[in-house]
Amino acid sequence: MTRTRASAKAAGARFERQVADWLAAHVSEFIDRRAKTGAKDRGDLTGVRAHGKRVAVEIKNTSRPNLAGWIAEAHTEAGNDDAAVGLIVHKRHGVGDPSRQWVTMTLSDLAFLLTGDEQEDRYEP
Repeated sequence: MTRTRASAKAAGARFERQVADWLAAHVSEFIDRRAKTGAKDRGDLTGVRAHGKRVAVEIKNTSRPNLAGWIAEAHTEAGNDDAAVGLIVHKRHGVGDPSRQWVTMTLSDLAFLLTGDEQEDRYEP
């Protein structure tokens, strides 16, 4: 069966819901899917925080990775949301368990998550 735009959007929405539900159950009950906001997108989830600051999360369910493009998108969304960092959760195909999906971020983003110190270069291309 060929994937259509509609089926891809539905799969993406299901994956976003799975990730949001898992994080809400294991991290904070305030995490949920964010309503789509158009041009000033602020990420796919709301309520994600680290060290008291927002974290922008971009969720991807595709078989063609585009890490450079996705991290640029996550960092743009972090800027739109005044978030400290932006990161990507992406689908491990063939793995249904939300806890076993991939998370990708820059080293600068990881440094913030580990220390709470915002990095000056966090949005550099």
